[in-house]
Amino acid sequence: MRVTTWTEYSLIISLHLARRGGTEPVAARDISESERLPGDYVEQILLRLRRAGLVKSVRGARGGYLLGRPADQISVHDVMAACDHQIFEINCETHPVDHERCGPGAQCSIRPVWHALRNRVDDLLMGVSLTDLLQEESRVKQLVGIAAAP
Repeated sequence: MRVTTWTEYSLIISLHLARRGGTEPVAARDISESERLPGDYVEQILLRLRRAGLVKSVRGARGGYLLGRPADQISVHDVMAACDHQIFEINCETHPVDHERCGPGAQCSIRPVWHALRNRVDDLLMGVSLTDLLQEESRVKQLVGIAAAP
């Protein structure tokens, strides 16, 4: 699993819209300036988020972007999947080196570990909403099960 720049920026943009509460559309340029992100990235990410139904666009002089659903109904997994398409890639399945060892019918004792890990990562990411991420860091750590530092 890689957390890409796309993922980071996508979450920052989504959280920006969540903080605004969906009352008025926000221009991509305003998000870019406010969050100090490159404008071309913001536009491309908003397009991906819109295609996934996570944001909606409003045209016109006072147009811009709003969340497509309430923030508590958009998970971190939703945002990551919209922007990176594949969150946890199992390399031996997507880029098999040895078809005899890594092919669909092959027996591999390692593959179940990767599948279990992917399922746990997906479960964690699906269990955290944008609303959750608007909380203090200590609250989010608690939510995802990270113990406080001694």
